[in-house]
Amino acid sequence: MSKVDVIMPQMGESIAEGTLTRWLKSVGDAVERDEDLFEISTDKVDADIPSPATGTLAEVLVQEGDTVEVNSVVARIETSGEVGGEAEAPEVAEAAEAAPAVAEQPKAPAAAPAPAVEEPTPEPVAAAAEAEPAEPEAEPEAGDGDGPMTREERLRTKSTPLVRKLAEEHGVKISQITGTGIAGRVTRDDLLAYLESRPAGAAEEAPAATPSAPAPVPGMAVAAPSTGEPGVMRVPIHGATLDIKIPGVTIREGDRVEEMNRVRLRTMEHMLLSKRISAHVTSVTEIDFERVVQLRRKLKGKYADKGVKLTYGPFIMKAVTEGLLAYPILNSTVSGTQIVYRGSINLGIAVSINDGQELIVPVLKNADQLSLMGLASGANELAEKARTKSLDFDDIQGGTFTITNVGVFGNLFGTPIVNQPQVAILGTGVIEKRPVVVQDTMGNDVIGIRHMSYFGLSYDHRVVDGAMAAFFLNKVQDVLENFPDEGV
Repeated sequence: MSKVDVIMPQMGESIAEGTLTRWLKSVGDAVERDEDLFEISTDKVDADIPSPATGTLAEVLVQEGDTVEVNSVVARIETSGEVGGEAEAPEVAEAAEAAPAVAEQPKAPAAAPAPAVEEPTPEPVAAAAEAEPAEPEAEPEAGDGDGPMTREERLRTKSTPLVRKLAEEHGVKISQITGTGIAGRVTRDDLLAYLESRPAGAAEEAPAATPSAPAPVPGMAVAAPSTGEPGVMRVPIHGATLDIKIPGVTIREGDRVEEMNRVRLRTMEHMLLSKRISAHVTSVTEIDFERVVQLRRKLKGKYADKGVKLTYGPFIMKAVTEGLLAYPILNSTVSGTQIVYRGSINLGIAVSINDGQELIVPVLKNADQLSLMGLASGANELAEKARTKSLDFDDIQGGTFTITNVGVFGNLFGTPIVNQPQVAILGTGVIEKRPVVVQDTMGNDVIGIRHMSYFGLSYDHRVVDGAMAAFFLNKVQDVLENFPDEGV
């Protein structure tokens, strides 16, 4: 008999932890490989996680309602085969592949630098959490002290590292707050509401800020203690490779202070990390969309009859895949001093949700193998799943190149930030009629009205040079301006 570890999978490149919401099997139950074993929830997706092996559920290490880091062992399955206890099923291993260094390296003190990882998985407070001792099953202040706490009492004293750190800074004990999260867990909103309702002048156990720095304001900063520099707070970056200094500001009368939600915090961290890791450069080209406009008009009705809405997006995706096939360096990633050329083209498609307040990037897999119809239906399906918050974790991982459409908001072009660990991202501008110089049938230069657009390609200059970026953009331009009938 042997045991197989069941781990918390990584549900996307910007996800560092997940909450186990429900066990679908109990200890002692028989399970089949790929049979749903437990449910998880994050800020972006909810998903059922399958069993990595056939056997019996022998141990449950994480209880319902607990939040743990990705790659944490949540259970063990006893099998009768030859699979070793440390072996992982392909599905689980693939999910954990995004952060192998994190999974294999022992946790180091917060002060010690940690190695960079190939695919950093931002979590604004993960580094702070690593510096803390393991959370005990029971805390002294909870319960009546006459015996072990009940499971409900334990859940109430647990929270995410972010909430624990914020509570510590304000001298608040988690057990004093009524939680509204899963199984009574205290969320950040619960903590902020408690701080706002606390009587003015209530003493805090947290050290006072330095005289020259602004005092902490509920909702103002999720930050570590002051560095001693006036008005500067230090925020730990997951992966522990960087410390980003976030300047504090003076809160004036009439100002409105709003706490960043977790998605916004992770976006902030991921973008800061990308700017510090990649050497960003942006090149811009102008593309004549007249050929694509005519083709789209011709095909819209045909696609609509099949239930597919045809936008300009699939034409752009087709051109991008052609460019990536011609210049695969744009479809690579960096691992230390090695360049990893991806074997498939998986296009990340940025989708704005919640009235533009948040952004999520579902991934269209093997885009180079899809026809125009396949690209259109696949992109539409992913966009709809993103807006209805029904994406699976597989839908948001594995991207090799990202497209973001700033033109949908009327912008001419953008200079987007590379989506780590990729090396390039394309920002497509608005497609609009403009007067341009064209040639008539006689070869004379005349002023014509054409549908034009600017494309901005941001790339990592560590591995992509300006000339290669130009070649890629020229290829994309050539495909769009001479889009073949057989390509539809």
